[in-house]
Amino acid sequence: RSDSSFSVLVIQLCLCAKVTWLFSLTGDITQKGYEKKRTKLLAPYIIQTPGKDPSAPQKRKSDAQTHRSGGTRDDRYRSDIHTEAVQAALAKHKEEKMALPMPTKRRSTYVQSPIETRTPPDSSSGSEDETSARRQSSLVAAPPVVSPNLQSPDSWINRSVQGSSTSSSASSTLSHGEGKPQPQCQPQPQHQAQPCVLRNEEQQTVRCQDVPAGSCCGIACVNLGLHDCVFCPATSLFAGVPVSSRVSTKIQQLLNTLKRPKRPPLSEFFTDDSEEIVEVPQPDPNTPKPEGRQIIPVKGEPLGVVSNWPPALQAALARWGATQGKSPALTALDITGKPLYTLTYGKLWSRSVKLAYTLLNKLGAKNEQVLKPGDRVALVYPNSDPGMFWVAFYGCLLAEVIPVPIEVPLSRKDAGSSQVGFLLGSCGVGLALTSEICLKGLPKTPTGEILQFKGWPRLKWVVTDSKYLTKPSKDWQPHIPTANTDPAYIEYKASKEGTVMGVAVSKVAMLTHCQALTQACNYCEGETIVNVLDFKKDMGLWHGVLTAVMNRIHTISVPYAVMKACPLSWVQRVHIHKARAALVKCRDLHWAMMAHRDQRDTSLASLRMLIVADGANPWSVSSCDAFLNVFQSHGLKPEVICPCATSPEAMTVAIRRYSAPLPARAILSMGGLSHGVIRVNTEDKNSALTVQDVGHVMPGALMCIVKPDGPPQLCKTDEIGEIVINSRAGGTMYYGLPGVTKNTFEVIPVNASGAPIGEIPFVRSGLLGFVGPGSLIFVVGKNEGLLMVSGRRHNADDLVATALAVEPVKTVYRGRIAVFSVTVFYDERIVIVAEQRPDASEEDSFQWMSRVLQAIDSIHQVGLYCLALVPANTLPKTPLGGIHISDTKQFFLEGNLHPCNILMCPHTCVTNLPKPRQKQPVGVGPASIMVGNLVAGKRIAQASGRDLGMIEDQDLVRKHQYLTEALQWRAQTDPDHVLYVLLNAKGVAVCTATCVQLHKRAEKIAAALTEKGSINTGENVVLLYPPGIDLIASFYGCLYAGCVPVTVRPPHPQNLAATLPTVRMIIDVSVSACILTTQNLTRILRSKEAAATVNIKTWPTIIDTDDLPRRRPPQIYKPPTAEMIAYLDFSVSTTGMLTGVKISHAAVSALCRSIKLQCELYSSRQIAICLDPYCGLGFVLWCLASVYSGHQSILIPPFELESCLSLWLSTLSQYRIRDTFCSYSVMELCTKGLGSQTELLKARGVNLSCVRSCVVIAEERPRLALTHSFSKLFKDLGLSPRAVSTAFGSRVNLAICLQGTTGPDPSTVYVDMKSLRHDRVRLVERGAPQSLPLMESGKILPGVRVIIVNPETRGPLGDSHLGEIWVNSPHSASGYYTIYGEESLQADHFNTKLSFGDPQTLWARTGYLGFVKRTELLDASGDRHDALFVVGSLDETLELRGLRYHPIDIETSVSRAHRSIAESAVFTWTNLLVVVSELCGSEQDALDLVPLITNVVLEEHHLIVGVVVIVDPGVIPINSRGEKQRMHLRDSFLADQLDPIYVAYNM
Repeated sequence: RSDSSFSVLVIQLCLCAKVTWLFSLTGDITQKGYEKKRTKLLAPYIIQTPGKDPSAPQKRKSDAQTHRSGGTRDDRYRSDIHTEAVQAALAKHKEEKMALPMPTKRRSTYVQSPIETRTPPDSSSGSEDETSARRQSSLVAAPPVVSPNLQSPDSWINRSVQGSSTSSSASSTLSHGEGKPQPQCQPQPQHQAQPCVLRNEEQQTVRCQDVPAGSCCGIACVNLGLHDCVFCPATSLFAGVPVSSRVSTKIQQLLNTLKRPKRPPLSEFFTDDSEEIVEVPQPDPNTPKPEGRQIIPVKGEPLGVVSNWPPALQAALARWGATQGKSPALTALDITGKPLYTLTYGKLWSRSVKLAYTLLNKLGAKNEQVLKPGDRVALVYPNSDPGMFWVAFYGCLLAEVIPVPIEVPLSRKDAGSSQVGFLLGSCGVGLALTSEICLKGLPKTPTGEILQFKGWPRLKWVVTDSKYLTKPSKDWQPHIPTANTDPAYIEYKASKEGTVMGVAVSKVAMLTHCQALTQACNYCEGETIVNVLDFKKDMGLWHGVLTAVMNRIHTISVPYAVMKACPLSWVQRVHIHKARAALVKCRDLHWAMMAHRDQRDTSLASLRMLIVADGANPWSVSSCDAFLNVFQSHGLKPEVICPCATSPEAMTVAIRRYSAPLPARAILSMGGLSHGVIRVNTEDKNSALTVQDVGHVMPGALMCIVKPDGPPQLCKTDEIGEIVINSRAGGTMYYGLPGVTKNTFEVIPVNASGAPIGEIPFVRSGLLGFVGPGSLIFVVGKNEGLLMVSGRRHNADDLVATALAVEPVKTVYRGRIAVFSVTVFYDERIVIVAEQRPDASEEDSFQWMSRVLQAIDSIHQVGLYCLALVPANTLPKTPLGGIHISDTKQFFLEGNLHPCNILMCPHTCVTNLPKPRQKQPVGVGPASIMVGNLVAGKRIAQASGRDLGMIEDQDLVRKHQYLTEALQWRAQTDPDHVLYVLLNAKGVAVCTATCVQLHKRAEKIAAALTEKGSINTGENVVLLYPPGIDLIASFYGCLYAGCVPVTVRPPHPQNLAATLPTVRMIIDVSVSACILTTQNLTRILRSKEAAATVNIKTWPTIIDTDDLPRRRPPQIYKPPTAEMIAYLDFSVSTTGMLTGVKISHAAVSALCRSIKLQCELYSSRQIAICLDPYCGLGFVLWCLASVYSGHQSILIPPFELESCLSLWLSTLSQYRIRDTFCSYSVMELCTKGLGSQTELLKARGVNLSCVRSCVVIAEERPRLALTHSFSKLFKDLGLSPRAVSTAFGSRVNLAICLQGTTGPDPSTVYVDMKSLRHDRVRLVERGAPQSLPLMESGKILPGVRVIIVNPETRGPLGDSHLGEIWVNSPHSASGYYTIYGEESLQADHFNTKLSFGDPQTLWARTGYLGFVKRTELLDASGDRHDALFVVGSLDETLELRGLRYHPIDIETSVSRAHRSIAESAVFTWTNLLVVVSELCGSEQDALDLVPLITNVVLEEHHLIVGVVVIVDPGVIPINSRGEKQRMHLRDSFLADQLDPIYVAYNM
């Protein structure tokens, strides 16, 4: 709005408040009078539009109010002043002009409305002109239009770095305190010619122009299937983000939103590593504190003694039944509001006696008494049949059994059904009374029996219709003793947590309560009252059933169903019967007011009391005022409206008397209320709460106010507390629950020093309030609606009122809003759930939600954690149609709410996160750190495998110096020894290779290379083969010819588009001169499909090795030195980097020797390998180890398991294999696919007891959960729990650890995750909170030394620190294979030195974080064993809030959050944590995951999730080793290529 109109609005608000304040002093005023005075006061300030009358708008507004449609709006929470306050608060936010990013939804997820009314998910589609009008009128702007031709990549990147806004509509420029917002379409200068500089998270600057087109710095594209794939940087922006990406602009909006200063100032937290995570914030010195004196208990007037009051309630019924038999007791209405029947006192008496006689004498067989006095009986009667209920209730009283009225169960899955079962169980109910009609309507089993309701005890059902009752004999009379303290009836009550308990009311309390009500309401014999309330409990029972009978009153019962059909029915009944009193709720006043124009001639002049049952709710004031305003002209007197306060435990607490002075009002500051003190609102008129008094304390009662939590200390006079009552007319206990009873029914208040104020016990009412002037009672809320957030109290009803005052409410149903709090990360968080109208569009809903956030933030100064909209009619209902809050909360926490829209705002409301960690400046030298460690008694973290040792026979060493020589030697000495056996899916050996066969095939290939390929010595040759013996033969063929082999995984024929570019890229990067492959693959490489993906004309020479002529090469090449390159090992890392490393001949033989020693491999041994043979240790075991050690390798290609899952396990059993090697993907396949088939495998004779070691080959932290499940599952097949272990290798050294056959079992430790984030290692017990189990990565190989180093200072660390694993070993790789020689990286990764300690040794940096722990176990040499634990890749770690997080830990937590999460991956983008989860359930579960994921990450990792992305199964890319490729995923997400089901941007 313009400044002038805004200032006018402020003046208006101030004046309105002033007017209200004046009126509150002078007593009440009608709505008309209020309007009149308001207009008069405002007249001088209103800017007049020429030719318009200033009062005209007012009039039209009030017209609009009266002509609202009936029924749809629940105006319990309606208050014009509050609505204006909310609008003003929102106007303030409008000034700040914030844009919140709208969530992205897939089309199919729109559950609700037809396609036509939907806006496409990207709301930035409209042109500037057509949307400008809409944008000005709306509060939340649409995401900005990013025009690709106006923005260069530079501008986009710089913007993402600086966090400046993307366009004016998305900017928060005004709130940043800058000048005017910039116009949206500012042309950006074109910088294409300059090198584009990018900053990634680590702030390393990379120049895109310098990246050569063919180098291996490519960022990977999305990965389909189990294939490594890489993007060529020439075709994409370095950051992998197209310019006009919708996702990135939304993330930018989100960042802008998060830049606003938060409203609640962030408390400072200083936490020691080991101390608790969150400290209690220091109290704010400006917090209002109570200043009054201690309250004095308030006494009600004495309860008068009337001579003819009956000794018991049943005696009153007996008296009226005998003397006034014709007098009407009850009139019931039918569904149209017409009288259905009238029950006289005579009929009521005789039927009740018949029922009492039947209950005591006629239920069992002859002479068997089923019920005894004091037994509990459930009463199950519908609200439309009060007559049957009255007879049943009084029949029970006369039989001296205890009635427990409950609601009629509608289905097996009623909301709160099991809690009602808890009530029946705790009360020991075994019998239920009901009517014939009701019994017929109850849900039945197919055999016709009544369904066993969830959680209910077994019940016997008894029908109480007159025709089934037995008339007692002449001499039988019911026993009516004088009222005593035995229970008379039990009233149910639901607690905040949803537990249903029974409040027992004694006979004397029931009678005394009736007497007190009679005195307070001045009831007279023979009067008529109209009751709209539920007659089974509370006011409806106390006034309409009990007190009515005591005074021979005629009750007209108006059921809820009639009110829905004819809202005016109760007013008409008052008019027709000249009723003296009416019992209603605010909603009844509101509904009658809505429909009143249909009736001109009704008169309410006969009413002496209009008792408003929920008048204690502060939001009832406006309903009472508005009703009076409308019906004053119909004879309604202002003093007739009598609000009252009640609770099931204390029964009636206070009621406004008929002759009382005019009602009092208090305008309180909501800020004060949230701190529990009473302050008259003076400053911020927007956050005021108007409350009306509920009269005086009941006759004969004593009342005081105590603190609601902690010991029941008396409050001060200006303090809000819980009302406690001492009276003979109150509940006596929660039946059957003595523990809970004590805290509620036997409270003795204490004074400030903690001393009890007396002996008499009080009952907690659950109502929060204070005592005003003249001992008037004010109630501001209920204990069960109390939300304690950061030490401040908020009332659920107040928040509902604010949400409903956010216009327009065309998005949600007014009466269908639930507010509750959930405990997340050491504090309560507020959640609002509402039912969305089917016609509301996505944009409307989102706009309404964001306005509710802002309104609640402004008015209540509290942040909302989550706002969810669910489809209409899906929230669990209470029997009378309200929302079942505790079930709704349960659904929310279990992920069963199925919202159609959700908005999470953890950034605003989570203000108790620990202070971000400040990294220590590296001013302290590493040497002094080391000395500090030594002084503290910590050893330097290092470990080594046993010595490689010299083999005695020098001749053997010489022969084995090169693998080619080893193969030739074996072909001569043991030609027929089988080295390799290849199995197919059926487990049949399809191909074998003896030493001599392998040697001959290698010779054929070497000859072909020199003749066909005319290859020179030292040139690179790509081997493109499926896993098998051809691959091995061609590898040795290359070595024989003096070429350098490069093994490459062949492209997937069904998915060339995704897998062929990687093949192409490795060929280009390695500058290979030739490709060796099979006939089949040759065809694929030259096919049309391949041509669509890559340029097939530029392949190097392709040699098909299937049918080569038998030729021998002129000579077999022997390298001049062992330092020459033997082969290149190319692999795509988890971060999407393609790296090739050079492996020398010396490294090959050292590695083979090391493995031979560790696994005790020799000619007579057999091992089984189920691995991909293309890189790392998998390739070494598949191709090299057998030739070196002479053992037989049984090769099982992993892809064969897809057609026969049990292939690997049956092979182990069939060949009685002792040692086997596999990958995580193979293990996972077996665990998931064969888990349920162990019995079947056992029957087939699969026996794994032969397996001594099963090693998982990987380059990551051991997956403990998977290896454990595998061991557990196949234990039945004889698999030893000690057999499964893991190996560890990296790019710089292919094998660092490998569990051998000797030495101790792998150890598992539990480390504290909080310490780990600080790079510290603190061991804790299993099961400790925040503990993480880690398994040792296998034994360190012979000849290998590792040391743990600080990656920043490069100094060695103590063994209590997490650091980078550095390795020194003869089989480390020689360096990266790059055409442009990255010398700096080379030296840094392969030949680096410690900054102190041992500056001579050359180390290779693995890029993995880990730690070394000395265990109690002994190794082969008898020393204590040092175990190496790998925690995760350094490149993958997330630096957030100054702490180091490992993605796998967050992902593990996320996967546990909900049953529908199949897999998840996390990454960061400009300091926002993004969680991607695969949904394996139905799409309606998608939005349920958002709060659960946010909760679990906050609880377990103390991080706020920025973006939650829900995708289909299989979207998260995985490489051939089964590792997630998070960077691929990140690039696909930012490039908007994921087709997500839902993207939620957490505020």
